[in-house]
This record gives sequence, C-alpha cells and structure tokens, in this order.
Amino acid sequence: MSARQRRAIHNRIAVLRTERRMSRAELARRIDVNVQSVGSIERGDYYPSLDLAMRICEVFDLPVEAVFSRTEFAPLSAQVYRG
Repeated sequence: MSARQRRAIHNRIAVLRTERRMSRAELARRIDVNVQSVGSIERGDYYPSLDLAMRICEVFDLPVEAVFSRTEFAPLSAQVYRG
C-alpha cells in the first residue's frame, strides 16, 4: 500500500447527489465552488478543506463520518443485505 493510499480520504458525494437527484452544478452552487472542483473531490483527486467538507455535509444534512472516511465505504448493497 502506498503512502497516498494510506492517507486517502474516501467520500460518498456522488452517491448522495444521485439519490437526491442533485447535479454537480447544483452542489457546486450550494457550496460555492466550481463544477470541476466537485468532480475532483468525488474522484478523490482533490481533498476538500475542513470548511468545504463541512459545507458539503450541511447540504446533505449528514455528519462528516457519513460522507467522508479514511477507509473505503462498503457498497450499500453489502450494508443493506449483509447477514
């Protein structure tokens, strides 16, 4: 595992946007960044500042740990159907 992989910050932004039928442009407008920044954050190419992460969480009305994680999120199907 590379140093970058150990420091990676994973997110569920694309999933949350999709379930709320929100475009990247709409999220970008609501958090006051450009659309390209939203795409970069979703892909993990750019990690948001704490302030920006908090703004993103406010849009989705979720705590930080529901949106961002140091470990990869399990697929929702695995969480829903595990057992």
